[in-house]
Order: sequence, then C-alpha cells, then structure tokens
Amino acid sequence: MSLGAGLLVLVVASCAGAPTASSVPSAVDTTHTSARDLPSAALAQGPLRMAASVPVRVQIPAIGVDAELMRLGLQADGTMEVPPGGFPAGWFDGAPTPGELGPAVIAGHVDWAGPGVFAELAQVSAGDEIRVVRTDGTAPVFVVTAVEEHPKDLFPSAAVYGDIEHAGLRLITCGGEWDPEVLHYRANVVVFAELVRPG
Repeated sequence: MSLGAGLLVLVVASCAGAPTASSVPSAVDTTHTSARDLPSAALAQGPLRMAASVPVRVQIPAIGVDAELMRLGLQADGTMEVPPGGFPAGWFDGAPTPGELGPAVIAGHVDWAGPGVFAELAQVSAGDEIRVVRTDGTAPVFVVTAVEEHPKDLFPSAAVYGDIEHAGLRLITCGGEWDPEVLHYRANVVVFAELVRPG
C-alpha cells in the first residue's frame, strides 16, 4: 500500500506537556542495522506475511511497554491523528495491520503531563523484539532493525509509509529538544522493525 511521500510531514506534530527528565530521549543511533545481521533464522527464510487483523495491544519488553492501542485516522489537514493523551498508543488505520505486507504504523506520545506510553522509545535497540496482539488472537513478533531521529521538517515519509516487500512495523514518537516557543519537540523518533514470527 503506497501512501505517498507527501502524506505526512509532521507525524506527531505536538507532544503536549512540558518535558520531564524521564521522558526526554537521549541521543539516538541513526545508523541502520541490516536485518541480515540480526541473529534470527526467520529473517533468513524470506519475508513473512499474515492476513489482516486489527491490532489491540503493543508490547516492547526491552522498555517495559505493554499498552492498549486505539485507531488513528487522518485529520482534516491530511496529517495523521495522534492519541488524545499520554496513553494509549494508536495504530494508523490508513496503513496495513501489523503482520500484513507493508508498513504498519503505531504512534504514541513521549510525554503528556508526565511520561507517555513511548517515553523510552528512543532507548530501543536493533535486535529488540516488539509484539502486537491482534483481534484474531495472534500476536506477531517483530524485530527492530533501526532507530532513527529526524527533525520534524525532515520527517522520512517515504521510508515510513512507502511500499516495502515484507511485513514491517514503524513506531513513532516525539524526540529531540523541547521547543518552548511552539510547545512541541523538534524531532521525531522512528523505530523500524520487521516481522519474524507470526502469532
């Protein structure tokens, strides 16, 4: 599914709430780690894919995330909706469901009057696992291949939403420094992951 490179420039345009010491991400590794370098036999067997099923929960053991998911659509200006508070995270229903061919997208706040659901997302590393529970009872497992930070005006829309030849997952939150003049962070953190085990 191609959503076009220009669909979304500011994915999480505003992570409300003043930054706290526990929620401001530290430096993020912007170097891609190739999936072929990860210790997973499943990746060597070719791309996996699953039938569509709406996701209801995301789990990231490495940073202690176990959170419900809500649906996110598009706002009137064509940008993606964001969750109305620090919890839960949200799945963008204009993209594939996690496990389907293509890039599934989950967004959440880094903070919101306190740490948000993705407060520690920048601490995820290549090789970490992400599990997404779906309404059909499956819980596919994804492995992180890269963690990147981009200025909001240089958001990598094509890499996040463009066509891919495998079942991928992108997790998005705010990152970088807090800008007190516009009341949002100056960057976005994007985690890229690939399906390694169907649930």
